[in-house]
Amino acid sequence: MARNPLKGSERQPMRGAKAVGKADPSERLEVSVLLRRPNDNALKDRVRRMARREPGESHIGREEFERQFGASAADVAAVKAFAATHGLTVVQEHVGRRTVVLAGTVAQFNAAFGVDLEQFEHPGGTYRGRVGSIQLPDELHGVVEAVLGLDNRPVAKSHFRGRQSPGNVHWHADPAAVSTSFSPLDLTKLYGFPAGTGQGECVGIIELGGGSRTADLRTYFSALGIHTAPKVTAVSVDHGRNHPTGDPNGPDGEVMLDIEVVGAIAPGAHIAVYFAPNTDAGFLDAITTATHDARNKPSIISISWGGPESSWTQQSLNAFDSAFQAAAAMGITVCVASGDNGSGDGVNDGADHVDFPASSPHVLACGGTSLQASAGAITGETVWNNGAQGGATGGGVSSFFGLPAWQDGLSAKRTGGGTAPLTMRGVPDVSGNADPQTGYDVRIDGTNAVIGGTSAVAPLWSGLIARINATRGSPVGLVNPTLYARAAALRDITQGNNGSFAAATGWDACTGLGSPDGGKIAALLGPAKTS
Repeated sequence: MARNPLKGSERQPMRGAKAVGKADPSERLEVSVLLRRPNDNALKDRVRRMARREPGESHIGREEFERQFGASAADVAAVKAFAATHGLTVVQEHVGRRTVVLAGTVAQFNAAFGVDLEQFEHPGGTYRGRVGSIQLPDELHGVVEAVLGLDNRPVAKSHFRGRQSPGNVHWHADPAAVSTSFSPLDLTKLYGFPAGTGQGECVGIIELGGGSRTADLRTYFSALGIHTAPKVTAVSVDHGRNHPTGDPNGPDGEVMLDIEVVGAIAPGAHIAVYFAPNTDAGFLDAITTATHDARNKPSIISISWGGPESSWTQQSLNAFDSAFQAAAAMGITVCVASGDNGSGDGVNDGADHVDFPASSPHVLACGGTSLQASAGAITGETVWNNGAQGGATGGGVSSFFGLPAWQDGLSAKRTGGGTAPLTMRGVPDVSGNADPQTGYDVRIDGTNAVIGGTSAVAPLWSGLIARINATRGSPVGLVNPTLYARAAALRDITQGNNGSFAAATGWDACTGLGSPDGGKIAALLGPAKTS
């Protein structure tokens, strides 16, 4: 049987990992197969026209999107026939998501996709992985765009940071440190958010581990004067579930931060939390499940997880970006944290790296600032950078995604002096308070704490968009082009750096266009609905 390498599927071991033996041939796993979009160019053209706000272009509903841009019946049938030939079981198929999930053993998948799955050890644990390309038979060549889940290495980290103090880096600050904290409601006032509760909207939150406790949420919201806690629904993706670990330093911190920030800012919104495994398949499936969720219907998706762009396969980069294009077409705003490890994004090879999925041009990438306030007003705001141990906002220039039209003509200022015109996607787009020393009051696993990180900025902006959507009576969708065209609606940050890149007047690769002036942004994105 003739085989063809799947373009962009090449894998290498994780940094510091080594193979220690063959994967158990009887181990069972599930793999997500992503099919081509038959009229992909039509979707890209539609998103471009919508981005330019051309007359007559509007968001498309989920059912209509599936009809126009879903996988073809013939392609789904081809994958199912291939699965049957190799003894694989079809667990799930979704035309709109263009996804067929297959189940089988390591031995069966090795034979089906021409791979040799091995067990790897690395400093953080073990994973099942592969080296080289996935191989496809002739009948699937050009039909399948990505095969995810053969390799189950963790692909993302949560982007939250706790205050540093001796013996415990995650909780209360050193008394000698100059620090303060804010509740999400404090920040809505400081940033001038428009009035509203997000009533009628749904915010989808992507989580790759951890969980929330209802009692903690009730206690937290009640302390803020929100006596009817927001409705929170857990959605299982690829067997992921709401699973609190009891460790406030672990992924529970991310889950609770996201829910508490969104819920405080938009208590009238429904919050749907999509729990998935921390793998490329789990992450993508969570995003596409949220995007195509006809029951909960999120109009905003908040993502506070990511990893260096260089650590992803090309098939994953393309697959995620395609999912974000679909979200844009359906009027869904996707807010993504830009990372907490400065311009190197934690790679430590001396080069600059940006975080993904923040580097997708179809998301609102959210960077971080350090915020100072007094008497209910902002007195100063600079780039968040507490050094190598304390964290700094991610930002820089993509090495994979081309320059979006709304960033044409911009330049990135270097810390050492000089500027370089952007020729590829610049990150981030916007920013907000992220410094743990000026962090967010939260409650995690029964503990009141103060944490920060760009993880907090994605839900901050998601809550703002929920308020705006509810007032408008319709979703704003991909807001990037409008914000870049009217940058005066944001608070420009001109002081500080994130390592290689420095703040500047206008857009910069630390804080983007700046932090929100909520009232101006609401006015910019559209008038309120009339009764």
